[in-house]
Amino acid sequence: MKRIGNLYRRICSIDNLNLADAIARKGKSKQYGIHIHDKNRETNILWLHNSLLSKTYSTSKYTTFKIYEPKEREVFRLPYFPDRIVHHAIMNVLEPVFCSTFTADTYSCIKGKGIHAAALGIKRDLRDSSGTTYCLKLDIKKFYPSVDHPILKHLLRRKFKDQDLLWLLDEIIDSASGLPIGNYLSQYFANFYLTYFDHWIKEQKQVRYYFRYADDLVILHHDKSYLHVLLSDITGYLKERLNLTVKENYQVFPVESRGIDFVGYRFYHSHTLLRKSIKQNFARMVASRPNRLSIASYYGWCCHANCGHLLKTLLSNERIQRLSDNILPRRLHRRQNKDRPHLKSGDRGARL
Repeated sequence: MKRIGNLYRRICSIDNLNLADAIARKGKSKQYGIHIHDKNRETNILWLHNSLLSKTYSTSKYTTFKIYEPKEREVFRLPYFPDRIVHHAIMNVLEPVFCSTFTADTYSCIKGKGIHAAALGIKRDLRDSSGTTYCLKLDIKKFYPSVDHPILKHLLRRKFKDQDLLWLLDEIIDSASGLPIGNYLSQYFANFYLTYFDHWIKEQKQVRYYFRYADDLVILHHDKSYLHVLLSDITGYLKERLNLTVKENYQVFPVESRGIDFVGYRFYHSHTLLRKSIKQNFARMVASRPNRLSIASYYGWCCHANCGHLLKTLLSNERIQRLSDNILPRRLHRRQNKDRPHLKSGDRGARL
């Protein structure tokens, strides 16, 4: 594998730091940290440029808070200046390098490879119903906190030879245990940590139907016993090479009877449904605090599943219809207003 060098000067350049500042503030112009930074913006950028060149930069102290949806997590937060600008400056240069190492089956936090790209890929592969009879579904126990720093640094040195760049990446990696959730760089480090595992799955194990979204894995095959053997091989690889543990809630099951619960949907060979919890949250929102933005958001989820009947049921109220004007297709409003029978799940209109 060719190792890449001469990247650090590009990261430290004034032009790149200004670009990183512009990107980092998008949609966040009212944040307190940005207002403080803007009082001395040019001076701050010059100071950051010099501190990176002299290698005196160090990561600021984290603050933390907890979120409880979809599950309880501790989220780490850094100041806008200098840290979030530095992270964006790094990714302005390294993002194409990282993405070039990812397989086509890697999703999450990659442009054009989000939730709906993963959903589209699974639906495409499920057309081969005879080859996707069974599903192996697993995820990694406490993935972000469990990332091993020496292993991550070793993997980075397989890709990069620029010692100044490696110093900066090491400094950020060592600023917290594992990978701190909330760091802009953490999502790319996480994907890179597993990218050689992805290549092992695809190239050495020759798995055809494979999907990874962050630390959630789905593998499809026609032979149930093959998936059990593969599970054992995966468990060994992750433990021996990456110091990671597979959660005990792994499953090998027939797709037809249970469906694949993945990236917010439940996938079958013949149709796709919303995950139950998302459908319930949609119904609660409509019943208690309906608003245009939330309707648009849930409608976006429904566009990628067979949700015609669900939309008709939840959005039949006249008040909800007024809120959803200019969001839902005209044909859906016409059918609701005329109270015609709704399209079946297999029809084009039901898929929206």
